[in-house]
Amino acid sequence: MAEAPAFAVREIELYERPVRLRMPFRFGVVTLTQCPQAFARARIEFADGSTAWGAAAELMAPKWFDKNLALSNEDNFEQLRAVLRLARSAYLSEARPATAFGHFARHHDAHAQAAAAQGFNPLLASYGPALVDRAVLDALCRARGVSFYEAMRGNLAGMGDAHPQFATVAVAPFLATLRPADRIHARHTVGLLDAITAGDQASRVDDGLPETLEEVVQAYGHRYFKLKVSGKVEADLDRLQAIAAVLDRAVQPYFASLDGNEQYEDAPGVQELVRGIQSRPALRRLWDSILFIEQPIARKLALQVDLRAAGFGKPVIVDESDGELDSFVQARARGYAGISSKTCKGFYKSVLNAARCAAWNREEGGARYFMSAEDLTTQAGLSVQQDLALVNLLGITHVERNGHHYVDGMAALPRAEQQAFLQAHPDLYEDSHGAVRLRIRGGEIALASLDTPGFASGAMPDFAAMQRC
Repeated sequence: MAEAPAFAVREIELYERPVRLRMPFRFGVVTLTQCPQAFARARIEFADGSTAWGAAAELMAPKWFDKNLALSNEDNFEQLRAVLRLARSAYLSEARPATAFGHFARHHDAHAQAAAAQGFNPLLASYGPALVDRAVLDALCRARGVSFYEAMRGNLAGMGDAHPQFATVAVAPFLATLRPADRIHARHTVGLLDAITAGDQASRVDDGLPETLEEVVQAYGHRYFKLKVSGKVEADLDRLQAIAAVLDRAVQPYFASLDGNEQYEDAPGVQELVRGIQSRPALRRLWDSILFIEQPIARKLALQVDLRAAGFGKPVIVDESDGELDSFVQARARGYAGISSKTCKGFYKSVLNAARCAAWNREEGGARYFMSAEDLTTQAGLSVQQDLALVNLLGITHVERNGHHYVDGMAALPRAEQQAFLQAHPDLYEDSHGAVRLRIRGGEIALASLDTPGFASGAMPDFAAMQRC
């Protein structure tokens, strides 16, 4: 591919639309029933005067970026709106052309400082540029008529040493080695309120879609699962045993991750849970199936706790502690083996961390370091498509995917918008139960249609039906 082109960012529009859940979802300290989804739309201009628009979308999840219990969900939404506006102001403040990555590198540190001055932590601050960067790259891909995969493998964004954190890893050669697949396993998240069987339900939605874990497995054929724990060991063990009673029916192997959700303050707390699981014969197969443990220790302490002698028996990854570009470097020094990819944290960071894994594994002559794909909030449309394309590009073979379970697909969107996405991505979506929704067969999501000009989308949302943010 030709040298990365430079361009100016001329306009950035911010929108949002409400999202209502078909059933409540509890993660950590919050039980979610509704939430806005944010959209960023960017127009870029090249030296010859030609322009292109691109877009990105992300749910404005409360109590994840900032888990301060003194803040309401609406407070969290306002924080996310604020960092989006900060990012917009930053990217529009400099008219000089730069590559797509050059715009990110130019503003990253100053934006983080401006967000910190308003009391926003680094994870929260990253939400703004994460959307803007994707919208900008989408515009670039559309202007050049190339797919996200082709653009990234050829480094059309110009990733390199424009930011010092990226100068330590040979990102461009790494990108050239990537070979995206045509499908990926969906890892179903079992939330803390989720019914395991029909006998656990006090009431039903009865909309024809699966509600319990048992029904989900029957309907979608999942083989990968993410299991949330609360930090209350006996209650967690009992719940895991109920989950195992369903999953163990499978003839084929199944695989799981254990999400600690920052519920512990130290390694001994996690060890108590691990020992409890190992002590119960009914949990033997489930324990053998666990691939890794996700962020068990609270973010304010996680990177201070040395896990190298913890002896959990499973690798541990960081998620909420991944606020800085060098968080994985810090985590590795404390014994963590992996880190999550989430488009809401920034796709350049995901690429950087994937390149680090490859480099560190070469150094150590093994496959110790890895990236996981974690995001249960992505909604049908731009959000889920861009996240799927990113993790697929990076070679990750299974992804936490649950937005389709808690939200009734595209049911709340204009019918024309639903049909546009279905026609552009007939392998990814289906029209069922009155709406266009994500299509999962045999536990897998087909991805071939994401290889289309733009950042993984052959359709665009109806911005006229949204509210300006």
